[in-house]
Amino acid sequence: MPSNRIVVIGGVACGPKAASRARRRDPDAEITLLEKGSLISYAGCGMPYYVEGLVEDRDHLMQTPAGARRDAAFFRAVKDIAVLTRTLATRVDRGAHVVHARNLDTGEELVAPYDKLVLATGGMPLVPRIEGTELSGVYRLYHPDEAAAVRETLMSGAVKNAVIVGGGLIGMEMAEALSTHGVSITVVEMMDHLLPALLDHEPAAFLTKHLKVNDVNVVTGTKVTALLADDVGHVRAVQTDAGELPAEFVLLSIGVRPNVELARECGLALGETGALAVNDRLQTSDPDIYAGGDCVECTHLITGRKCFVPLGSTANKHGRIIGDNVTGGDATFRGIVGTTVFKTYDFNVARTGLSEAQARKEGYEVITALSPAPDRAHYMPGNQPILTKLVAEAGSGRLLGAQVVGPGEAVKRIDVMAVALTMGATVEDLADFDLGYAPPYAPAVDNLATAANIIRNKRDGLATTLTPAEVKAKLDSGAEFVWLDVRSPAEVKEMQFDDARVVHIPLGKLRDRAGELPKDKEIVAYCKISLRGYEAQRTLDGLGFPNVCFLDGGIVGWPYGGVVKGE
Repeated sequence: MPSNRIVVIGGVACGPKAASRARRRDPDAEITLLEKGSLISYAGCGMPYYVEGLVEDRDHLMQTPAGARRDAAFFRAVKDIAVLTRTLATRVDRGAHVVHARNLDTGEELVAPYDKLVLATGGMPLVPRIEGTELSGVYRLYHPDEAAAVRETLMSGAVKNAVIVGGGLIGMEMAEALSTHGVSITVVEMMDHLLPALLDHEPAAFLTKHLKVNDVNVVTGTKVTALLADDVGHVRAVQTDAGELPAEFVLLSIGVRPNVELARECGLALGETGALAVNDRLQTSDPDIYAGGDCVECTHLITGRKCFVPLGSTANKHGRIIGDNVTGGDATFRGIVGTTVFKTYDFNVARTGLSEAQARKEGYEVITALSPAPDRAHYMPGNQPILTKLVAEAGSGRLLGAQVVGPGEAVKRIDVMAVALTMGATVEDLADFDLGYAPPYAPAVDNLATAANIIRNKRDGLATTLTPAEVKAKLDSGAEFVWLDVRSPAEVKEMQFDDARVVHIPLGKLRDRAGELPKDKEIVAYCKISLRGYEAQRTLDGLGFPNVCFLDGGIVGWPYGGVVKGE
């Protein structure tokens, strides 16, 4: 009998990683991997790019960097791992330490004994409980086979109108993929803004503007109630509580749930999120059974609470740790900060930690900064804007989260923030980080440092701001205040707020013309990105004006309407 029999259930990310790591550590172990599908070790996150055509061949999603196909023969020859595809694990007998399984093609039953068992059963796409989800032309994009079907359908030219149900990550990536096939696209999101689990309103609005520029119809605050069929059972329209949307193609993209049926049936403990509960060694409630990837919950390093954040990067980390521990190691997984990045229409979206909404829900007293600016020196050709939102704890200055969106370099900033959050850094730490600087790569004071300094100025009583939401509430209520525009005349001509309360005095003339402003009214200054707004506030403070603040994020960070473009 082998010294260690390891059975792995699930062959996409965590499972193959765990099996491969176990083999590297233990050359004598008997390792068997069971996968219900016909494909293993594929890059599911690459499917939108295959649909789009950036990845030409679906097989590229299942190849090593050297071009070898990761199939059963590869795992047997290179790693001495027995991979059984089209094999469904039907029951785990924990007492006997065996897995019962069935070959889905032949119906043959088999039994796989184990000393250590790894559950890497992944997640399943959520399907709304509405009529029509099984119609022809309705997709979920959870497997390369479905990605191939989607691409074939789009390339046929039969699709004119596509509706994406759910404004989440996959929906945003697929919007661009669909548009490359000449399809008219509508995204329907039930919440009041896109990516509600990832972004606050302002960064989401920045993204929404970009999508609309690219002819994507974004419908928020709207619930899908049914998918309607034509005479032959193909989807023809999406029924919402706001009306009907024509659609020959529908993508359901409302989230993922953990696939825990097998674990539940054998009596393993589930966590508060509904995913499998594991300790920091990724052991389940049975010490001989480990689990990782999209079927387990993680610990959030900011809150200390359990969370369900399914990502391929986490699944691979889990696999390595499990591979260590099923072969006698003692590796641990600390947790996550929820870092998520993606691209759509050359627009980068990145976030980590807690959003402002999430932080407030967790009971934190927060302080935020909204800072739009170029991603490199403003005088360098090719500079692009990014909008940075920083969230910190008001008292301690401890960083809680960040969101960076825009066509500029967002991901390197969010990676810095992910490290900062993991290490428990404060806004003072972030402002002091010795980040790389050269004009082609970053401004002399990096965007993150600028956002951190905004928060420091607020905490020190130097900067007094109103958020866009607070200013919008004032505007809507008809409140009397001075809406002070301190930009140049050329900027005003190009774009301005359409409101009678706006008073235009360029910053360079503010000291000379301050007498034109009333001291008995609140003054809210603004500029393009809020730097001059801050200067205006400090200038007027020094001149004895008692009630002055500025718009956080300036006109670039304004997520609402009411902005009129000039000639």
